[in-house]
Amino acid sequence: IIIQSLRYFILVIVLYKKKMGKYSKTIFKIVMSGALIAIGWVLPFLTGQIKEIGAMLSPMHLPVFFGGFLVGPFYALAVGIILPITRSLIFGMPVLFPGAVCMGVEMGCYGFITGFLFKVLVNIFKNKEDNTISKGKLFASIYISLVSAMLVGRALWGLARMLCSFLPDAKAFPMTAFISGAFINAWPGIILQLILIPAIVFAMRKYILKQVIKDKEKKENIEEEQEEVEA
Repeated sequence: IIIQSLRYFILVIVLYKKKMGKYSKTIFKIVMSGALIAIGWVLPFLTGQIKEIGAMLSPMHLPVFFGGFLVGPFYALAVGIILPITRSLIFGMPVLFPGAVCMGVEMGCYGFITGFLFKVLVNIFKNKEDNTISKGKLFASIYISLVSAMLVGRALWGLARMLCSFLPDAKAFPMTAFISGAFINAWPGIILQLILIPAIVFAMRKYILKQVIKDKEKKENIEEEQEEVEA
């Protein structure tokens, strides 16, 4: 339900932004970032209903990854840092320190790496003549960005937890705890992200492309009609 609502929300914003002025991109990114943070607050309540694997689905990761693809690296970085800390302050979960702080490092990295790599790869793979990209190259860009962000983000999370373990009265954080927290206990969330995120991102880009083509054709038809009237 949340993902479907997000999809419709994005479509409304995309349609609305066409009518706005030069600040449309900034407004879109700010509004979308706020919506992604709000979704990240709510998702854990929904996945928590799945007793067996609810906590293993890493629900807060989803809006941050989407942010990388939708609003770019810097706004997604902000979403990734703000989301776990604000949720901790509002709802008490995750625990602020070291949980939410280290998650902020991890999720901020998710958003930035995803957004940065996706932008770079699309620019590399797209056809320079008509500014388009094939489906295969688009999926490759999405998956390379997503997997790279997952690996780097988890590595930074482990590093942050290790550094926190050196503080007074902090619990030790051995390599076994890192492997367990980053991979073994997170496998349902990893699978969900690898399936759900590329599918939705691809569908949304396809829809936006169709809208752009329709608008272009409509504009051309209007111009042709005006030329006929003038003639």
